[in-house]
Amino acid sequence: MNIRLLKGAALLCSAAILAGPGALQARPVLLISIDGLRPGDVLEADKRGLKVPNLRRMVAEGVSATGVVGVLPTLTYPSHTTLITGVAPARHGIVGNTTFDPRQINQGGWYWYAQDQKARTLWDAAHDAGLSTANVHWPVSVAAKSLTWNLPQIWRTGHADDAKLLKALATDGLVDELEHDCADPYAAGIDESVEGDENRARFAASLIARHKPGFITVYLAGLDHQEHATGPGSAQANATLERLDALVGTLTAAERAAHPDAAVAVVSDHGFAATDTEVNFFRAFIDAGLITLDGDGKVAGWDAMPWPSGGSSAFVLARPDDAVLRDRVRAVLDKLAADPAVRIARVLDAAAIAAQGGNPQAAFYVDLQSGAVASPFAGASAPLVRPARVKGMHGHFPDLPEMRSTFLLTGEGLPAGQSLGQIDMRAIAPTLARLMNADLPDSQQPALDIVNRKSKR
Repeated sequence: MNIRLLKGAALLCSAAILAGPGALQARPVLLISIDGLRPGDVLEADKRGLKVPNLRRMVAEGVSATGVVGVLPTLTYPSHTTLITGVAPARHGIVGNTTFDPRQINQGGWYWYAQDQKARTLWDAAHDAGLSTANVHWPVSVAAKSLTWNLPQIWRTGHADDAKLLKALATDGLVDELEHDCADPYAAGIDESVEGDENRARFAASLIARHKPGFITVYLAGLDHQEHATGPGSAQANATLERLDALVGTLTAAERAAHPDAAVAVVSDHGFAATDTEVNFFRAFIDAGLITLDGDGKVAGWDAMPWPSGGSSAFVLARPDDAVLRDRVRAVLDKLAADPAVRIARVLDAAAIAAQGGNPQAAFYVDLQSGAVASPFAGASAPLVRPARVKGMHGHFPDLPEMRSTFLLTGEGLPAGQSLGQIDMRAIAPTLARLMNADLPDSQQPALDIVNRKSKR
């Protein structure tokens, strides 16, 4: 044999050994998100009285993180976009759940559309690696170009016309064929209940059985919805999680029936903190003359505007280069920070926001103390501080321990019972890309080195 060929074969063999078994061969991946899943609810399930056998089995049979440090802010849409791109919000462009809408004309519109997302995704990477791709309800997925089969997340009013909108935006014919298989209408996009998740999981299992996608994302919203309503760790939230655990079992069984060699990952976007106080930054900015209202209490003009993000809030200037305006806003925030009732933990300026990969449109970003939540726009009559109207919230800066999220991964060639410790959320996408023999060259963290590690449990 030619000596050059021998050397090439030896190099390939060495690379395969270093990378670990199966690392050079693309494998299918099922990625499930359970919105708001706290790592302790899985890792300490027995202590917390939770019956989650499927999630616990993933810990025992695969790799898991003790916590995932998220992004600024720890909200659903920015975090889910980081989970499939490996970059922070400043890079991918999804800087909040809702778009910036200072005059409140977009009817609470969210970042539904993939065209707003600027970074390469796992859908793109899997498609380019030759895998078919699918999605059920993942955020920021409307008109995502690399999806072979897409049931995107979108809603408007909850009216029956929302179903027509979703059917028009989904892959042509997909809703009809899956509704035929499941003998049930597809859940409305606005439905965040566990029953809605159970419906979508049936549709996802049917999609997997019918089409056997090489990479599929599935998003489950019910736990987050319940934690907002009754608080993290409440009896109602725990009951919801136990029902979602059954869905993880259903989806995993469907995926393994279609692809016995598949890797299955369960992630979450953020943790949760119990809440007691609501802070209305709009009140302070109206009183300071930075926001003016018309006779109907609607925004008529603004110089600076809060952009709430749960446990934090960005602040945008109408004239970003106006140093006098910036100083004026800073003075208002400093005064608020000096008031213990307002519960401000810290105030970041634009340079500090950039260092954390946060919203580049924001001149300032305020983090509230755990237990406090920033109010959405509430007109002229709402007070500066009042009791919280929700029992749980996220959206704080990512270093708050309660904001840690979850990462679990099982599959052939991965060690059993491996604890990864605490990881960066941006490392998840390149790790899954590696399993699919796909490429995410712009990710801001390297893939996790998990294949050849020995179990620590």
